[in-house]
Amino acid sequence: MNLLFSNDKRGEYPESWYAADATPLAPFDSFRGETSADVCIVGGGYTGLYAALHLAELGYDVVVLEAHRVGFGASGRNGGQLGSGQRMDQDGLEDLMGQDTAHKFWTLAEGAKKLVKDLIAKHNIDCHLKPGVADLGFGKRDVGELQDYAKKLQDDYGYADIIPLNKEESQALCPSPAYEGGMMDWGAAHLQPLSFALGLANAASNAGARIFENAHVHHIKEGAKVTVQTDQGRVKADHVILAGNGYLGNLNRKVAARVMPINNFIVATEPLGDDAAKVLTKDIAVADTKFVVNYFRLSHDNRLLFGGGESYGYRFPNDITAKVRKPMCEIFPHLRDVKIDYAWGGTLGITMTRMPYLARVAPNILSASGYSGHGVGNAVQAGKLMAQAIHGQDSGFNTIASIPTPSFPGAGALRTPLLTLAMSWYALRDKLGV
Repeated sequence: MNLLFSNDKRGEYPESWYAADATPLAPFDSFRGETSADVCIVGGGYTGLYAALHLAELGYDVVVLEAHRVGFGASGRNGGQLGSGQRMDQDGLEDLMGQDTAHKFWTLAEGAKKLVKDLIAKHNIDCHLKPGVADLGFGKRDVGELQDYAKKLQDDYGYADIIPLNKEESQALCPSPAYEGGMMDWGAAHLQPLSFALGLANAASNAGARIFENAHVHHIKEGAKVTVQTDQGRVKADHVILAGNGYLGNLNRKVAARVMPINNFIVATEPLGDDAAKVLTKDIAVADTKFVVNYFRLSHDNRLLFGGGESYGYRFPNDITAKVRKPMCEIFPHLRDVKIDYAWGGTLGITMTRMPYLARVAPNILSASGYSGHGVGNAVQAGKLMAQAIHGQDSGFNTIASIPTPSFPGAGALRTPLLTLAMSWYALRDKLGV
């Protein structure tokens, strides 16, 4: 079974609020026949599109092959949060890699945020970029850890855009009875993710990248010239970038062993009108400390966009609305009867460490994936780092590629059931608070 085709109609965006809201691009041509290129990119999400844009601006002949539509995957379905730092916090990075390297990763992450903001400004991408992401906790332990972490970022990393929140301050932003405090990051941001992806695609195409949609890659033959085989043709390229993330499948076994696809789900309520202030009093985004994270924000037409719930198989649940309504009503009990206008799911890639997996899987094949729910900035930056590496500037790529990334248990047929067991245990531990 192929996740590219398990839950979606071929060549169509999911029926999400993002797809209903975004200004569509005219479809790009499908790919047929044979062509050559300096670089062939597999995947038309944030990573592939920005790699294409960067390389095209450097003068490379670039082909992008997207199995469905640009922004079809996680890039066009996610929670839209442009967070600070890496998915692993700085304490974990210091323990894993040492303080000096942890500071390098912080600097890279700050660069990722700036890159996204600069691209939006440079290319006039209308994606409703707004500042502010709060991390909120449920009890004294969670809140204390978040407040301490905010102070650490202030003191050790010189990050002045983050502040601790006590319960009163937290309630003033998000009047949910569930939360007891946390931290507010005004350097982070949120945006309409599909509109951002479409803006990147338009910019890449205008820069000269050749983008093809409905171009499903099913085989890659390594060599001095790499052959990328699709259902209806093939591309011969000097370099290849693998940018499929959770949808990459088994195109490369080294990546498949280290990046696990999981599914996450989002709903969009009907417009809340004046009742939106009972959810958020400012136009910010929120993520919380649940192991299966709840994340939410208001749309520009005052809908609650709420993400929650995961699954680890190939198929989405039959009733996504019911799956997400449960955690949504735990946070906002007053919304138990609110109408849900849109409900959708998507597949992301996670790693054992929750850090991105960047690797040179062959002398002329680079891969980036495993953003683990922190991909709005990281995925765009990964595209830049791979483009720079192809251009002979590989220091940033090598820094992230140096992260130890273990294989998942089984690393093959058994990895999905083993991951399901492990995730279920962690989720139960989180629920019990142990």
